[in-house]
Amino acid sequence: MSTFRVCFCFRRRFKIREAEPPQDIIDLFNQYSENGTMGIDHLHRFLLEFQREKNATKENAEAIFHSLKHLNVFHRKGGLHLNAFFRYLLSDHNPPIPPSPQVHHDMNAPLAHYYLYTGHNSYLTGNQLSSDCSSEPIKKALAKGVRVIELDLWPNATGDKVEVCHGGTLTTPVGLMKCLHATKDYAFVISDYPVVITFEDHLTPALQAKVAKMVSKTFGEMLHLPESESLAEFPSPESLKKKIMISTKPPKEYLETQDSMEETTQQEEAEEGEAEPNEDGVKAPEYKKLIAIHAGKPKGGVQSWLRTDLNKVRRLSLSEQELEAISRSHGTEIVRFTQKNLLRIYPKGARFDSSNYNPLLGWMHGAQMVALNMQGYGKYLWIMQGMFRANGGCGYIKKPDFLLNRSEIFNPGANLPVKKTLKVKLYMGDGWHLDFPHTHFDLYSPPDFFTKVGIVGVPADTTTKRSRAIEDDWVPVWNEEFHFSLTVPELAVLRIEVQEYDTSGKHDFGGQTCLPVSELREGIRAVSLFSRKGNRYKSVKLLMHFEFFDFDASM
Repeated sequence: MSTFRVCFCFRRRFKIREAEPPQDIIDLFNQYSENGTMGIDHLHRFLLEFQREKNATKENAEAIFHSLKHLNVFHRKGGLHLNAFFRYLLSDHNPPIPPSPQVHHDMNAPLAHYYLYTGHNSYLTGNQLSSDCSSEPIKKALAKGVRVIELDLWPNATGDKVEVCHGGTLTTPVGLMKCLHATKDYAFVISDYPVVITFEDHLTPALQAKVAKMVSKTFGEMLHLPESESLAEFPSPESLKKKIMISTKPPKEYLETQDSMEETTQQEEAEEGEAEPNEDGVKAPEYKKLIAIHAGKPKGGVQSWLRTDLNKVRRLSLSEQELEAISRSHGTEIVRFTQKNLLRIYPKGARFDSSNYNPLLGWMHGAQMVALNMQGYGKYLWIMQGMFRANGGCGYIKKPDFLLNRSEIFNPGANLPVKKTLKVKLYMGDGWHLDFPHTHFDLYSPPDFFTKVGIVGVPADTTTKRSRAIEDDWVPVWNEEFHFSLTVPELAVLRIEVQEYDTSGKHDFGGQTCLPVSELREGIRAVSLFSRKGNRYKSVKLLMHFEFFDFDASM
C-alpha cells in the first residue's frame, strides 16, 4: 500500500497490486499444460514451437525447472502452475537476446570485417573543457566491453614527462602510466578479444622513446608487435586474443618523402595523432615498432583519403561532420575503403559537453571504429550499448555480408526493398515499485507510464511509436502491438524507453534499453530496462512478444 499526500490534511492510499498474467499468457499455459500443470515435456514443446528456440533440448527445459526451485513455485504434482509459468516468462532466465557470454560470430576474418566498441577521449570524467582526466573512465569503459581506448599524449610543463589530457583546455592531466596500468588490469575482464589503444601524439621524439619503454614494460607479452610495417591485411580478432594493439600515426621523421601524410586542419591533426617535429634530432625507432595499426590522412582530398592500397592497410579518421559531408557523394567509395582498411569516426570539436552523434551513419558505411564519449549519456550512447550487446557482448561484431561484398558495393543511399517485418507486442511492465521510491515519479499519485518503441537504423527503417499512458498504476498493462518494416534488419536496433506522463510535457524517465534486431529471440521475453547511465535496474522489466515475418507474408 502506498500513501500520497493530496493536500496538507488529506492523503490518498493506493494498493500496489501484484502482476498478473495477461490473457495471452493464460491461453498459452492452457495450450502447453495438462490439468493445470506444465511438466518438463510441456515446457520443452513450448520452447520449440512458440518461442522458436529450434536448438532447445529437454535438458534446457530441465535447467529452467531447476532455476525456479528456489522460488517455491511448483505445483504439488511437481510441475509449473500458471503463476510459476508467468514468473518464469518475466524472469532473467528468459532474455530477449542470447545471454552473455555467447560469442557466435566468425572471429577469424581480418579486423576490418568487424565493428569495434570504440570510445573517444577515454580518460575524461565529464565535459571536454574543464573536467578531470583520470584512469577511472578507462576502467569503466573496459568493464563494459569497450575495445578501443583513446589517449591524448602531451608533454608536461617542464617537457620531461608524458601526461594524458585534452590539450588546450582546462582539463587536469593524469599520468600516462596510470592509464596504461588501468588498461592492462581491465582489458580482458569482460572479453578476451583485443584492445586497441589509439594515441593522439603531441610529443617530441625523446618523449616518444619514453612512451615506447613505458608501453613495452607495462604490457610485455600482451603487446602485439606487427611482423612488418606494411600489412596487406589486418590479422583476425581470434588470432589477437588477450593482445593489446597500438594505433597512431608514424613519427614525421620516418615519413621522409611521404609528403602526402599531412593534416588539413588543426583538429584533424590532433585526432590523427600527428607527431611533433623532430626539433632535437633524436629519433625513436622503438616507438615506431609499437605501431600495429598505422593511421594517416593522405594529402589531396577525399579521393586520396579513400584510396585503397592492395599491399598496405591503414586507419583513416574522419570527424562526424566530414563523414556526413562526403557520404552524400562518396558513399560507395567509403564502403569499399572499409572492406580492407579501418575507418574511425570521432565527434565534432563543438561537442564541449561530451554529447554524442548518431552512430548509424558510420556503421551503414562500414566504419569499424565509431567513437563515442562514454560519459555522454543519452540515446546515441544507449544505441551504441545496445548494438554491442550482440555477439555475447565481446566488443566485436561481424559486419553484414553486404558491406563486405566486393563484386557489388553496397550503396547506403539507395532505396531498398523491405526484407522483413518485426511485430512487437507490449504486454506489461513491473518492478518500478521495487527499484524507485514511491514518490519518485509523482508526489500525489502512482505513476502514469507509457512506452516508446522504435527502430534506429538506416533512414528508411528509423521510426518511433508510442503506447497510451496507463494512469495510476505501478504495474501497467498496455496490450498494444506495433509493426516495423525493415529494409536492412542487420543494422537495426530496437529502442525502448518508458516514461511517466506529465501534463507539462516534461515526462519523467522510467528506464530504457536498446536491442540488436539481428539477435532478437522470437517469442515472449522479459526485457530488462536500464538507467540513463546504462546500469541495469534490478527489478524493472517489460513483458514483450517478438515475431518476424517475411515481407510478403506480413500484415
